[in-house]
Amino acid sequence: MGNAESQPGAASTATKYKWDEIKKHNTKTDAWIVIKKKVYNVTKFIGEHPGGADILLENTAKDATQPHADVNHSQDAIDLMNDFLIGVLEE
Repeated sequence: MGNAESQPGAASTATKYKWDEIKKHNTKTDAWIVIKKKVYNVTKFIGEHPGGADILLENTAKDATQPHADVNHSQDAIDLMNDFLIGVLEE
């Protein structure tokens, strides 16, 4: 899935999710996180996350912007996030 910021007009057409929907996806077999108002389905990445599955599981169905910012992620890691982007947070 592409980066909504890199595509003109993509943000306005991105799938929008409310917190009530996001909070339903909070298990190892169905894990969503929110970072900078973008929604990611990280279910398939849990076993591959270099920091371990627990850190992702601790932040499922939550705004993980600050915990994500607290770690010095490489550009490759940031780019990889685009593969898991499913939409944006509707507030």
